[in-house]
Amino acid sequence: MVEIKLFKDYDLSGYTLIEGFPSAGLVGPMAVSYMIDKLAPEYIGYVTSERFPPIAAIHGSVPMYPARLYKSDKFKIALIMAEFVIPADAVSDVAMEVISFCKKSKIKKIISISGMSVRTPKDTLYIIGPDDILKKASASGMKPIAEGAVAGVNAILLINAGLYGISASNVLVEVDPAIMDPKYAELAIQGLQKLIELNIDLTALDKEAKIVEAKIREMLKNVKDTHAQYANAADTAASGPSMYA
Repeated sequence: MVEIKLFKDYDLSGYTLIEGFPSAGLVGPMAVSYMIDKLAPEYIGYVTSERFPPIAAIHGSVPMYPARLYKSDKFKIALIMAEFVIPADAVSDVAMEVISFCKKSKIKKIISISGMSVRTPKDTLYIIGPDDILKKASASGMKPIAEGAVAGVNAILLINAGLYGISASNVLVEVDPAIMDPKYAELAIQGLQKLIELNIDLTALDKEAKIVEAKIREMLKNVKDTHAQYANAADTAASGPSMYA
């Protein structure tokens, strides 16, 4: 079971949700983390599931849920991100819970930020979405993807959100999957700002995104180490003496 839980009731009617779960190049978490830093949105809730790794994110000496939700009343946006890779068996449930949350909250648009693995990345912005989004994005120089495939939470959102009356689109940046480059996050935010008005100062992104990248790398390592520890403990228990012997 996956749940989005809010600390209290919030009015998000008419807001746009920016989704930044990890994908190739960690574009989403880097971009959304930078936006959180610059826009100073309110921390309003979290995503939880028994299938998520048992970890806590520590920021400013404060333990926090590693999958969090924020809102900015000034810009009429909500932001959702995770500091761990969503387990494969939870991807569909996470996406459908996001859609259910948007439906209940009367959020009308979802914009995902993700990376697209290529051998030689270029500074090209791509877009997937409904006709009105494609028209606006194309007019600003973004390239619609006519053929191809996407995977992950954003893929499920693209397929299903429209069935619930929610517009879903995806801003994609070409990335080298072996490199976490702050430039990817900068390009993604530039693309996002072609779709909605944010006016985010990107001058400090290179330095700050590197800090975010380091934090996310450490979080992903901790998740991997935690899984290994649990697996070793389970193996030891399974191979040890029976309590009924």
